[in-house]
Amino acid sequence: MRGVVFTGDRELEIMSFPDPTPGFGEVVLEMKASGMCGSDLKQYRRPRGVRQNNGLATAEGPVIAGHEPCGVVAAIGPGVDPRQARVGQRVMVHHYQGCTSCNHCRTGWQQLCQKTSVKVYGNNAHGGHAPYMCVPANTLVPLHEGLSFKAGAAISCGTGTAWGALRRMNVSGNDTIAIFGQGPVGLSATQLAAAMGARVIALDISPQRLERARQFGAAETINPSNVEPVAAIRELTHGLGADLTLDTSSSPQARIQAIRALKVWGTCCFVGEGGEVTIDVSPDMLRRQATVIGSWTFSSVGQEECAQFILDRGITVDDLFTETWRLDQAEEAYRLFDTQTSGKGVFLL
Repeated sequence: MRGVVFTGDRELEIMSFPDPTPGFGEVVLEMKASGMCGSDLKQYRRPRGVRQNNGLATAEGPVIAGHEPCGVVAAIGPGVDPRQARVGQRVMVHHYQGCTSCNHCRTGWQQLCQKTSVKVYGNNAHGGHAPYMCVPANTLVPLHEGLSFKAGAAISCGTGTAWGALRRMNVSGNDTIAIFGQGPVGLSATQLAAAMGARVIALDISPQRLERARQFGAAETINPSNVEPVAAIRELTHGLGADLTLDTSSSPQARIQAIRALKVWGTCCFVGEGGEVTIDVSPDMLRRQATVIGSWTFSSVGQEECAQFILDRGITVDDLFTETWRLDQAEEAYRLFDTQTSGKGVFLL
């Protein structure tokens, strides 16, 4: 089979790999949809010859990209519990693998494993940008017939990440939430928070993304390149500030604005990877009783809950995708995605 490999310096290759065979406790998936995520761009842009695995174990040899996999179980290896997988089953993948036995792994948070080097599929282990993918059966999350494979791909990272952050903040219909950045994760957060009943203020420097945020349920939009965003948020909240703020952009400027736009006793959450922010602790946090948290993706339990919420509320997650691609179009797909002016892309297989 052939799979997409990021080779560095904004280049990729479609390389040949052996068709996978499931080992003990593993399954092989026939891929149906594999989403493109903003965190792919870190590997896509990295200097050639330099691996950036964020402290993860370094893979041996080229690695197939794609950590938003969704497909159908095609083959099952020995030792797989029939309750975990069956041939023909529609599934998503929780794209992490730890020791499987520590408290974090057993509660669905394998990415937080403290006992072994974590595998991240599409990063230091083969991902979903290929016709087939081999994963442990314990990483599978069922995909309901009422959800498309595209929706499953979104839930497998970007939309699931938004869900995890919103649940960490206990968003409700009483809240006004300001969401900084309306890329795929931010737009997912806007869609989900609106469905939870919150009043959403969406921020982005792209007029096109702000228009999409309106379509996805934002009550108000702010372009920080046109107005001072903290003042604008306070004006929209009777001078108090937002109950909750969420930064999906990784921008240091947006992050400090997200903290300063909070009301007294407000909560700010960061989900954007990497980067730094400088906080003046007393005025920014202590004297406003602010809470600042980080949220790294979601558990496998949360992934299934997110899918069920989307199904029950009839949320059109498919509308997140502005482009669909074939694998042989990967070079063009990532060149466009790298501009960060479009929406979300997905490979359909």
